[in-house]
Amino acid sequence: MNGIFSCIIFVRKFQDLKTIEGINHYKASEKKTILTLGTFDGVHIGHRSIIEKVVSEGQKKNLESIVLTFFPHPRMVLQQDDTLRLLNTIEEKGELLEKLGLDTLIVHPFSQEFSRLTAEEFVKNILVEKLNIAKIIIGYDHRFGRNRTATIDDLITFGKEYNFEVEQIPAEVIDNNSVSSTKIRKALENGEIELANSYLGYPYFINGTVIKGQQLGRKINFPTANIEIKEKYKLIPNLGVYVVQCSIEKETYNGMMSIGFNPTVNENKKLNLEVNLFDFNKDIYNKEIRVCFLKRIRDEEKFDSIELLQTQLEKDKIYSLNYFSKEE
Repeated sequence: MNGIFSCIIFVRKFQDLKTIEGINHYKASEKKTILTLGTFDGVHIGHRSIIEKVVSEGQKKNLESIVLTFFPHPRMVLQQDDTLRLLNTIEEKGELLEKLGLDTLIVHPFSQEFSRLTAEEFVKNILVEKLNIAKIIIGYDHRFGRNRTATIDDLITFGKEYNFEVEQIPAEVIDNNSVSSTKIRKALENGEIELANSYLGYPYFINGTVIKGQQLGRKINFPTANIEIKEKYKLIPNLGVYVVQCSIEKETYNGMMSIGFNPTVNENKKLNLEVNLFDFNKDIYNKEIRVCFLKRIRDEEKFDSIELLQTQLEKDKIYSLNYFSKEE
């Protein structure tokens, strides 16, 4: 649970990362730029190998390091896929990139119109004229331009024409790295938290606001904080009970979380995100909370009585406390 991607810091404003909404709002400085581009959902260990290279070379050559990313996700626009759930919100992605030492994050609105730019229009009008590019680092299999017809070879040709360097990440590096955002999403949807976290390089987390619930947990000595997530596209892990670590106002608390429909006591079909914090007795309504998922305990279950539910929750708490005692 240690390292630069600790889940105990909740960031809304970035101190060292310049975040720009839309390429047209970027104002070039005297520095030329080194960049990479992509959706980078999750900023997982595979992404970081590329971004760290951009940052390192930018520092050595006095170039501004830039990640150019897009929102909404291209699949949401081109395939009108409203079922896609993302690993990071824009703010979360910015936080992860800032910790890598990146100078600038440009989040460009992805649209049908933008997707129709030809490869040369994208290179000349955006990379060269707007972003003042000196170098781009990109995967060997990256495709771009209208209908994604241009390849890395086309980019190298444009680089020679417009005087910027192209470095491709070799096939063996990408192919040997079995990590992908798709695999991480699948792992989370299956409740395989530890697998997802190993791919991410940090504990998967959600950010939300504590809201009032039915307060049923208080009656069985397991008060819970109900969490509302503003971004509906944020991926929620599979139903079940999890060992979690939470951050509220820069303080860290251990606990366990239930994701589900409360079948024992609840007849409605609303998905509930509830966290029980250990040794905690504060009013946190309307406070922002971060929940980091560490291990899945069990599936959601429907019990024949409230007493049986309470007995199981006691077992879940013991399991969670043992987990944290082993981590110390």
